[in-house]
Amino acid sequence: MAAPVTVVGVRHHSPACAGLVAATIETLRPAYVLIEGPADVNDRMDELLLGHTLPVAIFTSYRDGERTHASWSPFCGYSPEWVAVTQGRASGAEVRFIDLPAWHPAFATRENRYADAEERYLRATERLCAAFGMDNADTLWDHLVEAAPAEGLADRLSVYFETLRGDSAAGAADLEREAYMATWIRAAAARDEGPVLVVCGGFHRPALERLLATDDSAAARPAMLAPPPGAVGSVPEVPAAPRGCHRPALKPPVEACERNAATPEVPAPPPKAVGSAAEVPAAPGGAAWSVSEVPAAQGGAVGSVPEVSTPPGGAVWSWPAVPAPPPGAVGSSYLVPYAFKRLDAFHGYQSGMPSPEFYQRVWDDGPEAAGRGLAETVVTRLRRRGQPASTADLIAARTMAEGLARVRGHAYPARADVLDGLVSALVGEAMEAPLPWAHRGRLAVGTHPVVVEMVAALAGDRVGALHPDTPQPPLVGAVTAELTRLGLDVAGARTLDLTDGADRERSRALHRLRVLGVPGYQRISGPKPGVDPALTEQWRLADDPNRLVALIEAGGHGATLADAAAAALLERAADAGGRADVVADVLFDAALCGVAAVTGEIVASLRRAVGGITDLAQLGGVLAVALGLWRHDRLFGAARSEQLGEVIHGGVTRGLWLAEGVHGGPAPADLARLRAVVAIRDGLRHAAEALDIDRAAGLAVMARIAADAAAPPDLRGAAFGFGWSLGGGGDPARAVRGAAAPGVLGDWLAGLFSVARDEATADGGLLDVLDGLVGAMTDGDFLIALPALRQAFAYFPPRERQRLAEAVLARRGIVEDGRALLRLRADPVRRARAIELDSYVDELLRTERLVAP
Repeated sequence: MAAPVTVVGVRHHSPACAGLVAATIETLRPAYVLIEGPADVNDRMDELLLGHTLPVAIFTSYRDGERTHASWSPFCGYSPEWVAVTQGRASGAEVRFIDLPAWHPAFATRENRYADAEERYLRATERLCAAFGMDNADTLWDHLVEAAPAEGLADRLSVYFETLRGDSAAGAADLEREAYMATWIRAAAARDEGPVLVVCGGFHRPALERLLATDDSAAARPAMLAPPPGAVGSVPEVPAAPRGCHRPALKPPVEACERNAATPEVPAPPPKAVGSAAEVPAAPGGAAWSVSEVPAAQGGAVGSVPEVSTPPGGAVWSWPAVPAPPPGAVGSSYLVPYAFKRLDAFHGYQSGMPSPEFYQRVWDDGPEAAGRGLAETVVTRLRRRGQPASTADLIAARTMAEGLARVRGHAYPARADVLDGLVSALVGEAMEAPLPWAHRGRLAVGTHPVVVEMVAALAGDRVGALHPDTPQPPLVGAVTAELTRLGLDVAGARTLDLTDGADRERSRALHRLRVLGVPGYQRISGPKPGVDPALTEQWRLADDPNRLVALIEAGGHGATLADAAAAALLERAADAGGRADVVADVLFDAALCGVAAVTGEIVASLRRAVGGITDLAQLGGVLAVALGLWRHDRLFGAARSEQLGEVIHGGVTRGLWLAEGVHGGPAPADLARLRAVVAIRDGLRHAAEALDIDRAAGLAVMARIAADAAAPPDLRGAAFGFGWSLGGGGDPARAVRGAAAPGVLGDWLAGLFSVARDEATADGGLLDVLDGLVGAMTDGDFLIALPALRQAFAYFPPRERQRLAEAVLARRGIVEDGRALLRLRADPVRRARAIELDSYVDELLRTERLVAP
């Protein structure tokens, strides 16, 4: 006969659900606690219970030849899954995760295992919100669960989740996960060693109950169809409580379990305990096994747990096999510190519930104390920032929150009650953006600063910390050793000489950390694509509390810094979506990182792709990077490679063809297109002879574009500058006069200056022509030309603009420092508007004949 099964459906990161789980374990005393979580870490459950400071997360990385994936399973003090793990172990139950591993294709589109999947039940929540008059699913949940009396909580949850599942079509991934979880539940029930408690997302509960109730197993079926108290779908009666886990009946047996937001040192089951896993051999060198590396139990499938009991009749019960990554794939799971800001729905991806600090205080202190404490925290934060917030404001906020709670039928002020009360007391003017708790997502632009502080206070700044004995991926130790060896383990400024071998090695290490996204390593200056390379780099190194988290998460890319950076760069290239310019940026980073294998692979892909690029701006990005690497082989190790030469040759030829096909009337200058013309020019200037590129043909194409009235003004100007900068072209003064129309001049000059700024500066006659053209403009024409003219002259650095200003003054007989003209006391936009207003008034006066014509 099968043991009774109780399925508790929860919302992830819900204090009320966590309290229900705690009370259920205390009352039911189950033999097995089965939890929605990654089954491939069951053999490392003790690692999860070392005594970490919460929040923490199980981070899983996976990569094969077709896809890469990263996923987190976060836990905080009030996560029902965490309470199930700690309380279950403390009560003597065998605790198991029963869901598919996070690398499994069923999680391919899911970064957070415990994220709310609102898109699956949007219709149901919208209907319920309308029925109860709630803004969104979060306020609805608080109204029905967190701020409601504890009596009847299990029934309300059952109806709520049945409603959601009834209106929602489960996808293939959900069905696959649920079928797998059901196999674990059946295996535990079939052992018949005591009650089985299942803790899973409420969306899955109805499906799991149906799967178990229709089980064909002769042993399990009677118990599933005729459940005794505590069987499938029933939750033991829990003594009434004000809220969640705030009184002894719901308090975890291990006092330290959550009160200090740290995990307890929970003793493991005795060696002979029912269901204990076989001992896993130690990995070489004391390292932790990754998921894909844990040896299979003898005689069993990879990842399966050896048989722990023998039922009557000689049959053998065994746990379901845990899927193993396919051959050639690399997957691993490690614990990482997590942070409340990553949990918060306002700041990160859509996680289980917003405002984690508020709900942590609800779990620790109860809802009344949580509301009071958060109101005080908000006022303190505002005072610290110099914002007015008096004691009277605090009293008013509390009074308003309590009043709103009573009007809304809440036993205690819910999160929205506290926030609305604070807004009413602290914000005295109209707000440009909607209140963020009225919807889900990031803060809108223009959110009132007081509201920003409120949201930040309720999100909290708690950051988890791992126990010192927690296994870490090899990359963490490898990076620490490499930084020590290179003398980069101390915070401060660093200047690196890239012509020096040792400094170049340091530079490559820092760039590898940069491409891996490890914080604390900021490059201030150094080589950039498309320009002559700087021979020095400036870096700022700083201690960062998120460094360990980033290194652990980057550990999925490789065991050494070079390997991890190479894998991350290849992943970026694969995610470029066919944009060759993005791949070219990856190529430049690969050169800075000194990962030759990646550089060669990306160059080969660009060589194949360059002939099919259809966007001139995109081609320009590719050409600028390829040319820079090809020219400066001493720094980047490209050694004028033949493949890079083919990219340059093909890029110049393709670019000339694309440029001649661009047509259109006056329009704002396209800066990316102008950069492409510069790259084509540089290709002819620096590589025409070495790579046998037809220089004369390139000049002829650009001469045709410069004379083509159908080409955009900026491209015509750039084409003229192209020839001028290579020693050809026509008369600059004549060309400028041909582009003198107010709606054309600035854009034409932007093209010219982008390619031939030095030539334009050296030609005094060109400045004379421009001064005459601009001086002859009416106020109206000047206002039309002004924005594009400002953009065009932005191509000159400040010192060159100063010399131009002094030359203009000298034409008027004024000897003065040109910087006075570059530092206007008034806002240029306001000056332009004033000129426009003056022009309008003058025209109006003339029209009405109020002034002499």
